[in-house]
Amino acid sequence: MHLFVDSLTNVDFSYLHHSRGIVGETWLANAALDGALDHQGMVCDFGIVKKTLRNWLDSELDHRLLVPIHARNLTLTEKGQQIELIWELDSGETIRVSGPSQAFALVAAESITPESTATWSVQQLDGIFPTSVDQLSLNFSAEIIDTPYYHYSHGLKKHDGNCQRIAHGHRSRIRIDLDGERSSALEAMWARRWKDIYLGTREDLIKQDENTLHFAYRARQGDFTLSIPTHCCELLECDTTVEQLAQYIAEELAAAHPGSDVRVRAYEGIGKGAVACARR
Repeated sequence: MHLFVDSLTNVDFSYLHHSRGIVGETWLANAALDGALDHQGMVCDFGIVKKTLRNWLDSELDHRLLVPIHARNLTLTEKGQQIELIWELDSGETIRVSGPSQAFALVAAESITPESTATWSVQQLDGIFPTSVDQLSLNFSAEIIDTPYYHYSHGLKKHDGNCQRIAHGHRSRIRIDLDGERSSALEAMWARRWKDIYLGTREDLIKQDENTLHFAYRARQGDFTLSIPTHCCELLECDTTVEQLAQYIAEELAAAHPGSDVRVRAYEGIGKGAVACARR
């Protein structure tokens, strides 16, 4: 018997890519189970399936930095509960990240793809369901977006939850209205500006070299650091909550279009976000 759960949940995270750097991403998760019927006439109770998989995905993938540990351009060091890594880009530049081990997902793969992550996840979940389940399958896919969108990564040191991790992110759509009319041109412009971007808060910047920005902070989960090429980052004076990002975009656009009413609907992953308005 084949059991399936479509659109089980979605996960927001970042991952390391050999040319794009740190990429913010959002995937939808779908699951399927094969097995014999138990005494209830079920392969497995849907309530158990959904709760078990959602809890695991929320705990092990969501708001983490996914690291392909078999990649040739990775140097990784584990010191107790702390992880330090160096990621060499195709350009020869490097990204350095450190933080508590719970902020990373060490995926046994050469690169992070929906397929490689699904394979690794199933391996990690082996034996988690009753014996009536013979096989578990997972499938990850990106939301279909027919309007401009961007990938951003960030960290929120003041957050009480997992958003405090210095390198997690989202794949997000955006809507911009200028004087009550939707502007696809402004949406496309902002999507280009924040393509594969790291959004850093100036308060967390501890050093700036000619070509590199160095961030560090202490949050409730521990100490975090990130060094990233300057061109991969946009430095903001505010924290990078979606509320403040929406306001930041609105104010930037209002300054560029004086006398116009600007309304920004900024998403944070799928189906959630903030709306901000500005006028100069």
